Amino acid sequence: MSLPKDNKDSIPEPTKGLEGIVAADTNLSSVNGEKGILRYCGFNVDDLALDTTFEETICILYDYDLPTESRLNEMTKNIGEARVLPDEVVEVITKLVGKTSPMSTLRTVVSALGHYEKNVPLSELAPKALRLVGQIATAVALIHRLREGLPIIKADPKRGHAEDFLRMLHGDDPSKIQINALNLYLILLADHGFNASTFSARVTAGTLANLHSAITSAVGTLSGPLHGGANEKAMEMILEVGNSKNASKYIENAFNNKQKIMGFGHRVYKVDDARRIHLKNMTELVCKENGNMEIYRTAEEIERQVRKRKSIITNVDFYSA
Repeated sequence: MSLPKDNKDSIPEPTKGLEGIVAADTNLSSVNGEKGILRYCGFNVDDLALDTTFEETICILYDYDLPTESRLNEMTKNIGEARVLPDEVVEVITKLVGKTSPMSTLRTVVSALGHYEKNVPLSELAPKALRLVGQIATAVALIHRLREGLPIIKADPKRGHAEDFLRMLHGDDPSKIQINALNLYLILLADHGFNASTFSARVTAGTLANLHSAITSAVGTLSGPLHGGANEKAMEMILEVGNSKNASKYIENAFNNKQKIMGFGHRVYKVDDARRIHLKNMTELVCKENGNMEIYRTAEEIERQVRKRKSIITNVDFYSA
């Protein structure tokens, strides 16, 4: 049998990473990579990082404005109450821990939580999304403690989100510096335009799948080593270097072997990452309090050695590690 064959049709060259492609728009955050500026609903994160809590930032992302005292109290109360997980979901976590990775467990938990929510119109999704904020925090703390063989610490809805998460994670009351550090981290990573997990969630939501399906997609994407796993790899590198005296030789070998150095460079930011300096300053405070200044000095020396050899900057993953 003979059939005509034509391979002359031109196929457009794909754009790697969708760089320069406008897939959709968002009013939640804007990134100016040329100037190193990140804004949430018009508010510069530099200002939010210095003078707000995570709950206040959530209010801004929900309401597009600073919250009144009553609105903030309402938001804090709602997130706090959401940190109490259904017993059946706790049972799911207990069965999965040790058999799957933490991120795989979390992905399954998000999907399971969807069974306890009613189908509502798009206009009424906000309360469901807010509940996930509280539920995911408790799930993460629970996964950690069960993996470590530690007793479960139940949520305290009356506490602030960062404080209660750290208490559930470690089993005791966190210090003010620890609370401030987690608040800062949560604020700075609350939104960032169309990063990979947000894009994944929006693709799923665009098919009119439900909220928990979209967030399950996002968690799956976040588990990838080139996205949410980047800070873990950065920390592994810092620990592998060991101390600040080893940094120069380690980085020299990495450059000679064309090895990827995690925590450096960003596709969007052409100058300093808007969030880096806040995380670096807070990392120093936390390390001082914990007596781990050598880890901080090692990270700082790695940064110095990389920048001495190439004009690339640390990104949000490096000091958040």
